[in-house]
Amino acid sequence: MIRWRSADGKSRSNVRHRIPQFTFRNYNARMADETLVIETPEHVELHFALATIGNRFIACAIDHLIQALSIVLTSSLAYRLSSGVRRVGDQVVAGFSDGSLWIMAISSLIAFVIVFGYFIFFETVWSGQTPGKRWLKLRVIQEDGRPITAFAAMARNIIRLFDMMWPPFYSVGIVSVFSSDQAKRLGDFVAGTVVVKERSAEAPTFDEVFESEIIDSAMRRVAAPVDFQGDLRAVEPSDIVVLENFLRRRYDIPEQPRQWLAWRVAMPLLEKIRPGYDPATFNYEGFLEEVLARYRVQRKYND
Repeated sequence: MIRWRSADGKSRSNVRHRIPQFTFRNYNARMADETLVIETPEHVELHFALATIGNRFIACAIDHLIQALSIVLTSSLAYRLSSGVRRVGDQVVAGFSDGSLWIMAISSLIAFVIVFGYFIFFETVWSGQTPGKRWLKLRVIQEDGRPITAFAAMARNIIRLFDMMWPPFYSVGIVSVFSSDQAKRLGDFVAGTVVVKERSAEAPTFDEVFESEIIDSAMRRVAAPVDFQGDLRAVEPSDIVVLENFLRRRYDIPEQPRQWLAWRVAMPLLEKIRPGYDPATFNYEGFLEEVLARYRVQRKYND
C-alpha cells in the first residue's frame, strides 16, 4: 500500500501496487517536507528527496538547448558537405511555401522523434537520467522506489507534448507540478513516476584504504551494525557473489539507487535466512555486511 502525506499529515491518495518480482507485495510510503519515504516490510525507510521545480526547469532547459544545438550543428554540417542534403532542404522549404501536406507531415514526424526520442532514449539507457538531469543530479524513478522502465519513460515523455502546451512554454506542466503534492507533471501521473534528487555517497579516501588492514573493500564496515539470529546454511555461493559485487561497487553508486540495490540484494537472503532482528536498528547495508562476515567465518571453519 502506498500512501502520500503532505506536511500537515493528511492523506492525499491511497494506491495499491502489485510487485510480483519481489518477495513482498505491500508496503507503505508517505510524503512530508518534499521527501518521499518508502517503508519496507522490515520497517526500513528509503528516503528520496523530491526535485524542486527550479532544478527540473534548469535540467529541462539544458536538455532542450542540447537538442537545439545538435539539430543546428548537424543540419549545418550536412547542408555544407552534401549537395543531396541541400536539394532536400530546398525541397522542404519549397514544400512549406507551397503548403505541401506530406512535406509538413514528414517534417513534423522527424521533429517529434528528435525532441521526444531524446528523452525516452536517455531515461531508458541512463536509468531515469538525461544529460540535463545528470548535470543537476536528478533522476526519474517509479513512485514505489523502483528504477524507471522503458515503458514508463516512453509514457511520461509522450505526454510531455501536453505538458509543453500552451504559451508560455511548459505552462501546463508548471501548473501540474505546483498543484501536485508529489511535484508531478502530467507525464508523471500517467507513468507513475517522480523526479528525485540524488545525494552522492563518498568512497573511502586513499589514506583510509591504505591505513586499513582490510584489503577486500567488500569487507569494510561502513553501515550501522546489524545483529541478527539466523542460519546461513541456506545461503548459496551465488548469493554471496552478488552480495560481494554490490558491497565492492556501492561507493560509486548515488545514495538513492544504492539504498534500492541494497534492498534488492538483501531480499533473497532475508527469505532464506529468516533472521530475527531488532527493527529499530536494522538497515540493509549493515545486514549484508554482517551476512558476508559470518559466511566467510563459517566457510573458513568448514574448510
